Amino acid sequence: MKKNFDRITDDYETIVVTRKNSKNIVMMSEESYNNLMENIYVLGNKSNYDWLMESKAQLENGHVGTHKLIEVSGDE
Repeated sequence: MKKNFDRITDDYETIVVTRKNSKNIVMMSEESYNNLMENIYVLGNKSNYDWLMESKAQLENGHVGTHKLIEVSGDE
């Protein structure tokens, strides 16, 4: 089991556990699960989805800009 758990957590694999006469189970890392839930939340909201698709289209069409970052010291 440890070998399979390591594959799930270290290699971001999912494992489907096939059960006889019952529903299957999918095993994934907590990190993958949290990422999946965040994506569902973000993409499940129409305004967020539309905003992301607009940004993607702008990037694909070369409508991008660069900005110089300003260093801020920890004292401020």
